[in-house]
Amino acid sequence: MEKKKLHKTRVLFPIGAKLVIIISILLLVSLGAVTLLVSAISTQDVRRTAEDNNFTVNRRAGSQAEGSFKSVQMAVLLYLEMLDRDRLAYDKFIQRDRDPELDSYFFDRNRNIAAIMTERDFIPNTQFFLDNGIDQSSAEAFFRSADSPSSKQGSGISLRNASVEFQFPVTAMYFSRQGSASAAETVGVLFTADELSETFGTGANSSFLIDDDGFVLFHPDNDLVLGAANFSRLPIVETMRKEGDNYRQIYYTDADGLEYFGAYYRLNQMNAAVITTIPYDVVFEAVQSITRQNIFLTAVVLFFAVLFIWFFSKTISNPVQTLVNAALQIEQGEFEVELTPKTHDELGLLTESFGKMSSALGIFGRFTNREIAIRAMRGDIKPGGLPKHATIFFSDIRGFTEKSENFTRTFGEDASNRIVHWLNGYFTRMVECVEKTGGVVDKFIGDAVMAHWGTAYTAGSPEADALAGVTAALGMRQALLEINAKRKKDDPGDPPIRIGCGINTGVVTAGQIGSEQRMEYTAIGDPVNLASRTEALNKPLGTDILITEDTWDLIKDKIITEEMPPVTVKGKAKPVRMFAVINLQVPNPRGPKTLDEVRSLLGIPAPDMSKVDTDAEEKKYKIQGS
Repeated sequence: MEKKKLHKTRVLFPIGAKLVIIISILLLVSLGAVTLLVSAISTQDVRRTAEDNNFTVNRRAGSQAEGSFKSVQMAVLLYLEMLDRDRLAYDKFIQRDRDPELDSYFFDRNRNIAAIMTERDFIPNTQFFLDNGIDQSSAEAFFRSADSPSSKQGSGISLRNASVEFQFPVTAMYFSRQGSASAAETVGVLFTADELSETFGTGANSSFLIDDDGFVLFHPDNDLVLGAANFSRLPIVETMRKEGDNYRQIYYTDADGLEYFGAYYRLNQMNAAVITTIPYDVVFEAVQSITRQNIFLTAVVLFFAVLFIWFFSKTISNPVQTLVNAALQIEQGEFEVELTPKTHDELGLLTESFGKMSSALGIFGRFTNREIAIRAMRGDIKPGGLPKHATIFFSDIRGFTEKSENFTRTFGEDASNRIVHWLNGYFTRMVECVEKTGGVVDKFIGDAVMAHWGTAYTAGSPEADALAGVTAALGMRQALLEINAKRKKDDPGDPPIRIGCGINTGVVTAGQIGSEQRMEYTAIGDPVNLASRTEALNKPLGTDILITEDTWDLIKDKIITEEMPPVTVKGKAKPVRMFAVINLQVPNPRGPKTLDEVRSLLGIPAPDMSKVDTDAEEKKYKIQGS
């Protein structure tokens, strides 16, 4: 019966969540299908319309360009014919200058023509050059130096962008005509195509004119014309040159990844083509807008549906959310979470059970290192040992045995409780110093504390871990000064505390060590033994913090120390150098600056170093491991 009851409390999918999910799926599927269907049909229609419209605009722009260039050609041919007749009428055999009135008459009606060049004449539109600030002589030089097309090109027209030479948007046109001397000649015309702006530069479609080599002849953006931009690498131009046909509509993607619908139209009997494009995003902007509106409508309907269901299911979802939040708190290391069941269903039973589990975890957290427990729970710490370059710390209360006996004499049966209360207050402050500097409290051995840095987590380097360990010891010294200063004088239940600290750095084996039933994260190895041995030397040397040479080598430029007599340690060939820690090496450090000041501050009598036997402690005990 009990197992079935526990099984019933495990609600995998609350009713409220089921209702919200089912209704949401139905709405999303139905409205989503309608939206996709409408979008697909609209996309096809819009694409077809856009392609037809783009092709129409392209043909219209091409026809206008053909007409414009043919108009210039016919006007020039008519003018040259009139010029030939005028010269023949005057004297068939004698050349004479052009009639200025004829030039004025022609250019007044063709203001877009800047100059005409034949094999016999250079005929400039003087007013054009004056109005646009162009040197008239540069036009004649342009025609003289330019490679003009062959005079045997028939009725065809060859176009060239001359804007670079004049830094003004002008086009050079070349064509052949039958001259007065019955010989074919090449005619060059310099003119502007401003009348194309209305067709080429309006609307969502963008049209421009290029020659057979891809150089721009006309474009709504004058900077491209003046810079003689080349569009030969444009996919639509590459297609036109590859296919060799006169007109085509394609869909392409440019080098920047932008999508376009494009059409081209080759001008009849000219070395030019009109390209017309429209961006894909512009074409489908309306479709995308409708799609967004449909999605918004779906979201609104879904929102109100979920809201409606929510009001009927909040008695389920609220307790679940409370449990989720409690689980997150526990995951973050806050084991003791207060939970009060607010319903009488299976969720209420689950909340009650969760609260009991939380209390059990809180008790568990007091019996082990909380940070280690959290990291192990997250999988950051794996079973087994790893070599770590760590700093090991041991501390011990001076005269603890005498203090314990005094508790027993004074308080009798209540002595044990008072000792534990007194030690817990002391341990609380010491643990704060360790954890504040990123250390791990390994264990409490009676009145002793073992801690280490650089094992479960590190400050980044052995040097930083060693400095953190020494900083923690200095913090303990200051904490004890503050605690002892607040104690009542001669209070048998709260005697003053003085400690000795030993610190050593080296490569240890760190990991979860123990049995299948109980394990703890600890460090073992020779550096651990030496740290414990170092702590024991504080009493004969009259110090409170001792570090070994290995630790001192790492941070000697960051701390103030005084070297003590070396110590012979079992298993080591050479004596170990020891250093008493006085303070941090910072500008104007607060606190003692010499060992004598430390002893005076802590009330430690200076020993007679000639009588100190640093090997005496070795005879008392021998540490095999930790």
